[in-house]
Amino acid sequence: MASRQAGLMRLAAFTPNAGRHYSSDRNHDRGPGQHNSVSQLSPYLRRRLVTEEEVVTAVVESHGLEGAEKFVQEVFWRSYFKGWLESRPVIWDLYRDGLQDDLSRLGADAALREKHDRALAGDTGIECFDFWVGELVETGYLHNHARMWFASIWIFTLQLPWRLGADFFLRNLIDGDPASNTLSWRWVAGLHTRGKTYRAEAWNIARFTDQRFVLPEGVLSPVADALIGEEPDGLPPVASVRTPVLPDRTLPTALLITEEDCGIEALPLSEFNIKTVATLEASHLRSGLPVSLIVREFEVVALADTVERLERPARELTARDPGILLDWAAKANVSQIVTGYIPVGPLRDWMKQAQTHLDAAGISLCEWQRQWDVRTWPHATAGFFKVKKQIPRILNELGMPG
Repeated sequence: MASRQAGLMRLAAFTPNAGRHYSSDRNHDRGPGQHNSVSQLSPYLRRRLVTEEEVVTAVVESHGLEGAEKFVQEVFWRSYFKGWLESRPVIWDLYRDGLQDDLSRLGADAALREKHDRALAGDTGIECFDFWVGELVETGYLHNHARMWFASIWIFTLQLPWRLGADFFLRNLIDGDPASNTLSWRWVAGLHTRGKTYRAEAWNIARFTDQRFVLPEGVLSPVADALIGEEPDGLPPVASVRTPVLPDRTLPTALLITEEDCGIEALPLSEFNIKTVATLEASHLRSGLPVSLIVREFEVVALADTVERLERPARELTARDPGILLDWAAKANVSQIVTGYIPVGPLRDWMKQAQTHLDAAGISLCEWQRQWDVRTWPHATAGFFKVKKQIPRILNELGMPG
């Protein structure tokens, strides 16, 4: 269920296992309905139906920071990826434009198209890979270890373009996040940590799937050469993270809710002069190809749950014509639209188009940015270790247990 209450219930159920049990058992993928060693909170964190602060506070109060260290680090990995991409937004542009090139290749190369179509149909003959295709499509979820194996097999064994695999994930993962998804695939391909790839190995798959998948020798590629030839100039330099326009609490305001931040509890709504509220359905923007019905339905329910908690009527908008925000705001005679921070990704691309219409009409597009991001993102400029070292300090700055 895509609600805040469901997320809080999942957090409460998982918290007792967030310490030693998680640390020792988190890498085991036991299959659909058996993912009890991991939290499965990512769909809720992705939309901030439940926040990072709430999750970390719960597990640290239960186990202490040292006892819950591994799980706390996993929460920070998502923030690290987001901050890293915010400081190098051109990497998203390269992915988006490169994906279009890959799709064009599919149209021109019959052999590549057949291999790609068989992979997406779960018809490769690699038992574990074909199973994971079905699990992803049917449930909208894959264990994190399976995601790594899947990406490695896609790139190095099947030799398919990595962006097409990343697109398949983004279209089907309920917790699909542009930053985490893009950069995780780049990491497997040796593009994120330059030259360091992740190679799926049969023994590792057998061990951590509890022998569910025992692959014959020679099925998986024995080599995993980094794809750094795609980007001969290396990583772009770190840029300053975008500073959002802050709202004026005295002006007539339109409140816009997107799946980027459904945590309205963080906004002091009573201090704003809110004239109108709307939700913006946008998960279809994840790809030019069809996005999973499971993903789209989760977004719709999450937005509806947010409106219900807000206890105010809301108009339902869909991110297609970029002029729709101007039409909505103009009819309500407001001076600004206020929404949660829109990070780098497909919705941000669409918002840039919408903002040109708003700017021409003198209507400000304002965003609130969470202190969790403000405190974490400046450290997300290189590898994760730089963020990892700062975790106690970040928690202290936020007034959280640590």
